[in-house]
Amino acid sequence: MQRTPQQLLLLMTAVMSFVFAIWQVLLNNFVIEQAQFTGAEIGILQSLREVPGFLAFTAIFVLLILKEQTFALLALALLCIGISLTGLFPSVLGLYCTTVMMSIGFHYYETINQSLTLQWIAKKQTAAFMGQALAWKSAAALSAYASIWILMTWLELGYVWMYGLAGLMGLILVIAMSLVFPHYQAQEVQHKKLIFRKRYWLYYLLTFFSGARRQIFMVFAGFMMVEKFGYTITEITALFLINYVINLLFAPAIGRLIGRIGERRTLIFEYIGLIFIFISYAFVEQAQYAAFLYVLDHLFFALAIAIKTYFQKIADPKDIAATMSVSFTINHIAAVIIPALLGLLWLTSPQAVFLIGAGFAVCSLTLARCIPVTPQPGHETILLYKHKV
Repeated sequence: MQRTPQQLLLLMTAVMSFVFAIWQVLLNNFVIEQAQFTGAEIGILQSLREVPGFLAFTAIFVLLILKEQTFALLALALLCIGISLTGLFPSVLGLYCTTVMMSIGFHYYETINQSLTLQWIAKKQTAAFMGQALAWKSAAALSAYASIWILMTWLELGYVWMYGLAGLMGLILVIAMSLVFPHYQAQEVQHKKLIFRKRYWLYYLLTFFSGARRQIFMVFAGFMMVEKFGYTITEITALFLINYVINLLFAPAIGRLIGRIGERRTLIFEYIGLIFIFISYAFVEQAQYAAFLYVLDHLFFALAIAIKTYFQKIADPKDIAATMSVSFTINHIAAVIIPALLGLLWLTSPQAVFLIGAGFAVCSLTLARCIPVTPQPGHETILLYKHKV
């Protein structure tokens, strides 16, 4: 059977999603039950987790030594190792250390994976492929949640076993992929230096505010479910299962939709929806309604594919690897600061945390209106080309 770059990308996505889903869905319960975390500690942990993302620009220097495909597989292996060790260190310092380890692997992998996707997949097929990748990601996450349900609910295994087995399984699959798949050449030789181009300014800003909003969802929406509404591991797992079933069903259609209506309309729709969701988070008092918002929030974030396809349409193909490294750092500038600062704010006003998220979504909506209907090199925004839109 012929092995293609698309197959490798999808398999790497599935492994990443499986092991990270195990880490993520257990995290809030694990840190509260085993390490007695409050909002302050979880905020610091999440800020530390984002530091490697802030340093993602260093990936371009690693590419002076390693090829992108090799780098992606090594980073994925490090992610698996970090997760396998998480359950062994149920203390504040131990969790900080294992989280940073797995985060280095995660963020380097995500940086290179996005670069390879934009290089290996044709522009007309990218949105649809990314929707397909989301479906694979959802299927892998569903497998992870089913594993948690079977191993922790039925067989009553502890956190140590769950984290250890997930990380080891992922590592074995990474080794298998490195042996089975050949090395694929990129169509364009990538620049091996940092690139920051003025004409990409809108992409940089969209990426910055996407990272800021994402942190509020990732850190505080899930934490609210456990702290405010008392969700158990089983209930949190069920909520994540619903999220990924919906993504599995609708992600391919979302990718095709972006291809049809374009990035401008897609992102405007996403940000209007997120404004209302964050405002609702601030005032929700019923657990069922909060769960509905959480699922809807997760679905809206799938539309963020459009930021990547927008960049692919305006970019010089040789800039992709370097710009992905820079954009990951931009995405994490706010991500390093926001969890810790908002973790302290959370202690006095959880509502204010989500209203700040709504403010970020308003900023993103303003920026999305600057995207042309047909973005391309030399036509990156409407600000200088209003007559073309």
